[in-house]
Amino acid sequence: MKNIILSLATVCCVASSAAGQWVQTNGPYGSYILCLAVGRTGLFAGTKNGVFLSTDNGNSWSALSNGLTDSYVVSLAISDTNIFAATSSGVFRSTDSGSKWTAVDSGITNSYVLSLAVSGTNLFAATYGGVFRSTNNGTSWVAVDTGLTTSWLNTIAASGTDVFLGTSYGLFRSTDNGNHWTAVNTGLSSINVDAFCVSGTYLYAATVMGTYNGVFRFGGVYRSTNNGISWTHVDSGLTNPEVNVLVVSDTILFAGTQSSGVFRSTNNGTSWTSVDSDLTNPVVNAFAVSGTNLFAGTSGGVFLSTDNGTSWAAADSGLGYSNVLSFAVDGTDLFAGTPGDGVFRSSDNGAGWSAASSGLTNTFVGAFAVNGTNLFAGTYLNGCIFRSTDNGTGWTAVDSGLTAYSNSSVLSFAVSGANLFAGTGIGVFRSNNDGTSWTKVDSGLTYPDVSSFAVSDTNLYAGTYVGVFRSTDMGESWSALGMGVTNPGVSALAISGANLFAGTSNGVLLSTDNGNSWTAVDSGLGNADVNALTVSGANLFAGTNAGIFLSTDNGNSWTAVNTGITSPIVEALAVSGMNIFAGTVGGGVWRRPLAEMITAVDSDRENMPTQFVLHQNYPNPFNPSTVIQFEVPRSASVTLKVYDVLGRLVRTLVDKMEQPGSYSVTFSASGLASGVYFYRLQAGAFSQTKKLLLLR
Repeated sequence: MKNIILSLATVCCVASSAAGQWVQTNGPYGSYILCLAVGRTGLFAGTKNGVFLSTDNGNSWSALSNGLTDSYVVSLAISDTNIFAATSSGVFRSTDSGSKWTAVDSGITNSYVLSLAVSGTNLFAATYGGVFRSTNNGTSWVAVDTGLTTSWLNTIAASGTDVFLGTSYGLFRSTDNGNHWTAVNTGLSSINVDAFCVSGTYLYAATVMGTYNGVFRFGGVYRSTNNGISWTHVDSGLTNPEVNVLVVSDTILFAGTQSSGVFRSTNNGTSWTSVDSDLTNPVVNAFAVSGTNLFAGTSGGVFLSTDNGTSWAAADSGLGYSNVLSFAVDGTDLFAGTPGDGVFRSSDNGAGWSAASSGLTNTFVGAFAVNGTNLFAGTYLNGCIFRSTDNGTGWTAVDSGLTAYSNSSVLSFAVSGANLFAGTGIGVFRSNNDGTSWTKVDSGLTYPDVSSFAVSDTNLYAGTYVGVFRSTDMGESWSALGMGVTNPGVSALAISGANLFAGTSNGVLLSTDNGNSWTAVDSGLGNADVNALTVSGANLFAGTNAGIFLSTDNGNSWTAVNTGITSPIVEALAVSGMNIFAGTVGGGVWRRPLAEMITAVDSDRENMPTQFVLHQNYPNPFNPSTVIQFEVPRSASVTLKVYDVLGRLVRTLVDKMEQPGSYSVTFSASGLASGVYFYRLQAGAFSQTKKLLLLR
């Protein structure tokens, strides 16, 4: 199954057009926003890709992640000239408006920080291991959890001299700077408190629905007028009780929900009205108020309202590029699916992108299919299938028959005649009525995670983590096809004439007999982790964790075609018209003319390496993976190995006979500690060693 990476602290500027290279298209933008904060210099956004700053009310953003070794920023707090960022690896502080960050978590025994709050000279951090307090701007921390009966913490907030802590088992209050905590839950029918805010003498708490002690309890918003001693349920009109965030602007109360946008109350929560016109992403995770401006941070970027939520406008230019997992081409339109930002559409070869997610209740889009006038989108995590009959303008769920498997993810699609197939985390489903209903068809499919499909005549192929399966009866029955390799995890399939190609975690395999036998075809490709394959004429393209490769001879030899691209992890490829598009992690969509690509390969072959070369890895420092490139001028037995500072072998990345060419290998440091490592290339009498740095 394809390894989906949700966050990567790589933010690139739009490249200007240049001959002979990839050009980054103008989007899609829209980072997954986790928190917002207003400081002296502007509006700060914490995202899955680091911290961004806007000094012009969201019209433009700049990345601020220097020194921020963890890009997953879940909470921001501002105290005078200090800005604090909470991450899954601890707390970071900036004293220069975010230009540089330094870790400040001495004394915090659990590095996964969930929320931050400032109360006077005290800074509080809620973590998976309890509450910690700092009185010296984060330089040192002490645990303050006397009276707390749970470590399942969600959010922390300050109101005057009081500090409130929302947990999965109720709300707690401290009146002595966190030294002691007391439960204040009277009237809360649901005690999983996920959000909190203060407005004058009113306190508001939002809870999540769930089952407690065997009893199901609804979530919603509660109000207290006596400093939390007792609470009253106030959510009339709040049709979605799953509230992620609360904020007060002047005397108006706003609630951001999990899947229904924004609600507004003008009477202290007594009644609510939906206000999400033009809010194209319904998952609202954060709010910020600056004067008359109300900002909403969603799973698809930042939106601004200047009329108390009545209308919204996207405010995310430059706010990082979306991760792109999938493509669909429908005529002159190109669709991009993202993990949390929904669907984007471009009708001008990527010069401009617009959100096309109306009706999508799940914005984690990993697969597309086009069948006639129908466009289908498959989603992850409580997955569902959505259909659009108007070119992505609106979407409707079509999951009859899938609802019993609602926790699954839709990973792939295939179209064969009137049949539409969906590959999911629990097997294959088939629909012969444009998705209106689905039937499970996986007899003989011994491994359920179907990450890719290919169709050739009456043969339907399914790629899984344990290899390829084939069906000759429209999915009614399946048979395993022996891959002949020790690690047959298949992420991509492609057909070119009588050739069936499988992209795996160790390169590309070729079958010329309908999958009955396979041969490795990865000369020049190395053991790159292949995420995507696409065919254009006699040309086969592979998107990998080390960039894009092209073969013009059925995979017998490969050439890297990465000039200009700065986002090496490629999750999706698509050919549209005269261009090929690459969907990347952290860099959005890149474009390159097909004709230019073939010319580039011919030129590369005329300019083969003349000597052995080992390049410096990129990025460096890195976390969790980096790319190592090397050049081989003649056929040679090549080894590429990684060692620790004591000279002990850590990983063998390459150990095989290589043909002349340029190679890229991804080194994943999973399971390794931070520190200095060395990598050595040996080929005959040639040997060269370079240093790399892993920072977690």
